Amino acid sequence: MIEEEYRNKWKESGPISIKMIEKHGKCKHSLGDSFQYKTPYDRPNEVCFALLYLLDLYTWRVAQGFPSWEKDDNNIYRIHCPSKFGTVWEMKKLK
Repeated sequence: MIEEEYRNKWKESGPISIKMIEKHGKCKHSLGDSFQYKTPYDRPNEVCFALLYLLDLYTWRVAQGFPSWEKDDNNIYRIHCPSKFGTVWEMKKLK
């Protein structure tokens, strides 16, 4: 891949939106909170580290448009935070 192709791919890699869609138990975030990654490497500062650690596993899949396992919309990834009674977040690439 030449440098120009790489730069074009990089421009297509973001932004990514995350939004809390379920809340079970204690969390510093509120239902409906949403944040953005500018790129897969540029994480939102306001999000707790434990959740970001888990979301990092999926940022490049979302950024590159890989389909998720969600039957109702394979453009969205629904990820549960690491807490046993935690939160559920939707990740999707913004157009």
